[in-house]
Amino acid sequence: MLAQALLVAAIVVSGCASAPSPGPGASRPVRDGADANPPKDLDRVPDAQPRIEPLRSGGPNKPYEVLGKRYVPFTHDRPFTERGLASWYGRKFHGRPTASGEIYDMYAMTAAHPTMPLPSYARVRNPANGREVVVRVNDRGPFHAGRIIDLSYTAALKLDLLRGVAPVEIERLTSDAIRAGVAPAPREASPKAAPEAAPDAPREPARDTAATGAFWVQLGAFRQRDGAEEFQRRVAAELDWPVERLAVVDDAALYRLQAGPFLTRDEARAAAERIRSSLQLVAVVLERR
Repeated sequence: MLAQALLVAAIVVSGCASAPSPGPGASRPVRDGADANPPKDLDRVPDAQPRIEPLRSGGPNKPYEVLGKRYVPFTHDRPFTERGLASWYGRKFHGRPTASGEIYDMYAMTAAHPTMPLPSYARVRNPANGREVVVRVNDRGPFHAGRIIDLSYTAALKLDLLRGVAPVEIERLTSDAIRAGVAPAPREASPKAAPEAAPDAPREPARDTAATGAFWVQLGAFRQRDGAEEFQRRVAAELDWPVERLAVVDDAALYRLQAGPFLTRDEARAAAERIRSSLQLVAVVLERR
């Protein structure tokens, strides 16, 4: 069980990042917040890349108690959605261990949640502006009434939530959802789809490094190029509306099928919703730098 003393220490400022107190002579910020000179271009930091990670009942997923309230993390892989208030935590916990034992990096795309399995991946949306990000949940908190998630500094920045606590919508990505995005199973073509790829559907080479600095919608990722190209043909045949580009992007060990580019995150998010609705795929908005 997580030591209550460590969790209470985390609650004092932001309700996150369980960590021991600094040793004698160590220098730590007394107040939480942003650094005076944060790194540049944090708004271009890529979202967390979801991958399947094992869940276990022990360690950071044991039941625990904070300020007289008992929390029981769920450890089975299930969908989870929630609406409530989001906050963020920064320099006071930067470089300290999180509840999962990982080191907190306020400039990475991570978050804390009271009961979501550690680790998890979640989509977080700011309904006020339509922005959304994908974060890796690796910490516990917040422990304030009404708050449902504590975001890293960068995640809050990308959602435009640095000015204070604000409403958000969160959705945990299950292993099935992640698996569907990594290796989608072939689907039967819909009645209105042509038996072969649509004649006007653009074709891209397996390696595509163009059109950086724009937003894209990722439909899947494959270890083999043939699988990515076959899936590209199926998507082109089944989509009943055109996208400017369906590109298979060679990214290290994976071949990623992405649609785009879109000039704004809002345009990409709208396209992702349309793709999810028409093809029942896990579509994730990404930004190429």
